[in-house]
Amino acid sequence: MLPVSDAQAIILNLVQPLDDQRDTEVVDLLAADSRILATPVTSPLDFPHWDNSAMDGYAVRYQDVQHSSSEQPAVLEIVEDIPAGYQPKSTIQLGQAARIFTGAVIPAGADTVVIQENTRREENRVFILAAPKPQEFVRYKASFYQAGTQLLPAGIKLNAPEIAVLAAAQCPQLSVYRRPRVAIFSTGDELMTVEKPLQLGQIVDSNQYTLAALVKESGAEPLILGIVKDDPVALEKVIAHAVAIADIVISSGGVSVGDYDYVDKILDSLGAKIHIRAVEMRPGKPLTVATFPSTDAINRVSTHSRSATLTASPLYFGLPGNPGAVLVTFWRFVLPAIKKLSGITEGWEPVFLKVRSHDELRSDGKRETYLWGKLHLIDGVYEFHKAGGSHSSGNLINLAQTNALAVLPVGKTLISPQEEVQVLQLING
Repeated sequence: MLPVSDAQAIILNLVQPLDDQRDTEVVDLLAADSRILATPVTSPLDFPHWDNSAMDGYAVRYQDVQHSSSEQPAVLEIVEDIPAGYQPKSTIQLGQAARIFTGAVIPAGADTVVIQENTRREENRVFILAAPKPQEFVRYKASFYQAGTQLLPAGIKLNAPEIAVLAAAQCPQLSVYRRPRVAIFSTGDELMTVEKPLQLGQIVDSNQYTLAALVKESGAEPLILGIVKDDPVALEKVIAHAVAIADIVISSGGVSVGDYDYVDKILDSLGAKIHIRAVEMRPGKPLTVATFPSTDAINRVSTHSRSATLTASPLYFGLPGNPGAVLVTFWRFVLPAIKKLSGITEGWEPVFLKVRSHDELRSDGKRETYLWGKLHLIDGVYEFHKAGGSHSSGNLINLAQTNALAVLPVGKTLISPQEEVQVLQLING
């Protein structure tokens, strides 16, 4: 069995990010939310576009008002009103001012804005009741961003702030990475779909729904291949088909050492290189990770040839069948791999926090142990609350509404209440 940290290092070293030339597409700005920017963006616009006022008040010459006070106010002639969107007509001369509003263009001759709270107006005159600082409340052209320089780098996720910047920069279309394609299927004679009544011994295949949701949350495109019976021939065909159409393949079940666990043998027969067969963790010990350096065997079995638009070497994850183990191994290993593949240049590693434990946490200490629960903010400090009920990998019920996994390292058997614990923050946290 591999230590968890070694398994993570192997997986992330296997992942080759999407290519910034071959794996891109152009999308409209309104469709760019949550996509990964493929090329750096520049703008022909300065920010601000022109000198403008940061406040409502009066545009003045600093030398006219530098000694103003409520006892001896400077008195200036108002020569123009300048609302936002208006092009000033006047040049501010000695002893003059212009009424100005937030965002409006600073008129020629003015270099400072006096906020209206520090003024008193009488007809066409304004009394300056307090001396401003030089250039106060003036936002100068290109002081935020200079035209032609890099506005946003490639490899970032486009969220609302980035969309706002791109809209202001008049970028109606963007080059983004395509979404990684992730094929998903479940194995087992006992599995049944959600719409069919269960017979004795059967269970609903929740894993494909779980994995599809997780893949969507990660920004990738799930390709649902359904349930495959414990039949080596059928399983070989599905694996070959999945590898032909996807960048990453995820199966659940069939990777342990039982008589009906065929996945590893089939991967060997298809020319895959198996890098991981088991990991020193609970839940999630039976984990298979493989790559396909050559697709010759795949092409002989599959009716689909591997598309040239896919990554060169598909990555295969054979996850355990128990639903708790599926979630834990996806969060711990598959999610970082999808993120790195997607083109994100940083931030794809798992995020761990040190927090206070509300509950007693126990492990046998033999394997790195993951217990699910929820982070709560208590008096400004995050506290981990373990989910109630059994933490068996077969118990899916108490995983609902969790947003963190407490991690007990090998050799650690007890974390007492109020003791510090390391937690893995989840994508839905």
